[in-house]
Amino acid sequence: MRNLEAIQQQTYDLIVIGGGINGAGVARDAALRGLKTILLEKDDFASGTSSWSTRLVHGGLRYLEYFEFSLVRESLREREILLRTAPHLVHPLMLTVPVYGQRSRPYWKINAGMILYDIFSFDKSLPGHRMLPKQKFRQVFRHLDTENLNGGAQYYDAQAAYAERLCWENILAAEQAGATVLNYAQVEQLQRSEGRITQITARDRLTDTEFTVGGSENAVVINTAGPWVDRVCQRGVENGKTVALSKEKKIGGTKGSHIIVDTFAGAPETALYVEAKSDGRPFFIVPWLGKILIGTTDIPYRGDLDTIKASNEEIDYLLRETNLVIPSAQLTRGNVLFTYAGVRPLPNQEGKKPGSVTRRHILYDHTQDNVRNLISLIGGKLTTYRQVGEELVDAAYKKMNRKAPACPTQQKPLPGAILPSDLRLQEALRQYSDRIPMTTLHHLFSIYGARALEVLAWCDETPELAEAIAPGYPDIKAQAVYAIQKEHARTLLDIMRRRTVLAMQGNYGFDAVDTVVDTLQQYGGWSANQSEQELDAYRRYMENNCIPEYALPTHQKELSATRTQARDR
Repeated sequence: MRNLEAIQQQTYDLIVIGGGINGAGVARDAALRGLKTILLEKDDFASGTSSWSTRLVHGGLRYLEYFEFSLVRESLREREILLRTAPHLVHPLMLTVPVYGQRSRPYWKINAGMILYDIFSFDKSLPGHRMLPKQKFRQVFRHLDTENLNGGAQYYDAQAAYAERLCWENILAAEQAGATVLNYAQVEQLQRSEGRITQITARDRLTDTEFTVGGSENAVVINTAGPWVDRVCQRGVENGKTVALSKEKKIGGTKGSHIIVDTFAGAPETALYVEAKSDGRPFFIVPWLGKILIGTTDIPYRGDLDTIKASNEEIDYLLRETNLVIPSAQLTRGNVLFTYAGVRPLPNQEGKKPGSVTRRHILYDHTQDNVRNLISLIGGKLTTYRQVGEELVDAAYKKMNRKAPACPTQQKPLPGAILPSDLRLQEALRQYSDRIPMTTLHHLFSIYGARALEVLAWCDETPELAEAIAPGYPDIKAQAVYAIQKEHARTLLDIMRRRTVLAMQGNYGFDAVDTVVDTLQQYGGWSANQSEQELDAYRRYMENNCIPEYALPTHQKELSATRTQARDR
């Protein structure tokens, strides 16, 4: 349990609201540079937009079309930094772009874009692009639609298969550097006095306890709440009255939905970046952990930010367009293993098409709203979070009238950083291969990097924790206990969806939840009552956010039967 009394007795230089990838990057950077930092997240770390991306670390090839050259350069530079500082979580990924007449950009234009992309990534460690004329492309990609095909292009970007873990490692690094990090700590009020935020009132959602966070004399508050930025800005209080900390709406988010399917006939070995045959919208078909990730949509969203689900129409759209690109796929609703949807925290630009709204991040200074020490982040991408953190911490130092120390995050690896050739990994494979399957060992290093050794140490102390969570899964019981004891996981959903991706691997994680709960009752201190509550909360979340509407009746029957079995047990 966290010590809220101790937190209330402290004063902080930097208060970060929002624990997604950008907030995590800010907290890490600030703590490494010596600022007394606290981060407050209303749910779990990475539970919002950071968890619902296409899991690509990319330069933004299509941003060239909107002449956002500086954004492309920034993204490509940050991609290279992540390949170096988080090699266990960020891996090179080849992408293929089919070029079609009448529905794609012309072949020459794609080639020109590729040349520009290579120029902007002049310092890259990845290979440059190559163009494939029609006949060569058809020979290499025999399953793709050939109607009006003019050829294609191939280039490298990168993938963060475990995007949630990338966020978590920044949280961990911030904590190791001295920051206080709290999930399930919802900001209720921002007290303003004489044009400054002097204190924040928050609620510990785990214990329903209210507590305050005080700022030092020159403290700065950073609002990295993503789609919830405007909501945070509406929680100002002065002289007992509610005041808005922003004069106008800042976020005009768009909804992006994805589906996950098993690999299928004609499924690409490289990622495909294609334009939909029906409307020309770009989307991705990406190999992901032995499955295929397909997305995304881009629809203006004004609904509930806490309950977002891929609609039947969006799912059908992604299935249909995939089948049009790869006719042998023949995907149907029955092939869908998992769906997810999130909201991009884009700037509010009324009247613009979603695809044309800038992806550039904006640091909004609330001085013009009579709040001198508040900065809100509008936008931000998974790829550029480190640069965003650096800019926000520099801005905070400027507001404090202090000289900013040099930013260390360009070179400093994340806590789990390790390469496959590392001797520690090789030694672990030799040490544990007689007790733990090789696929599991490699899986653990792909998630935890060097910190997999800590997970494996739990198996030394308690051999039963080396057992698989479910048949066919590489995850082991030790991961559930480790998540609770060492990774600030508070709920079953935290474990299933963000410390691991068990929920996304099949049947919405229901094949594994009973084992996870039983393990935590035996080794993690969970009571039978808590376990039942967590199971119910997990099922409700999956029904509300992930299981398609068309599949709910069938799943609800299965879940009802599972609940009965659990009660009988």
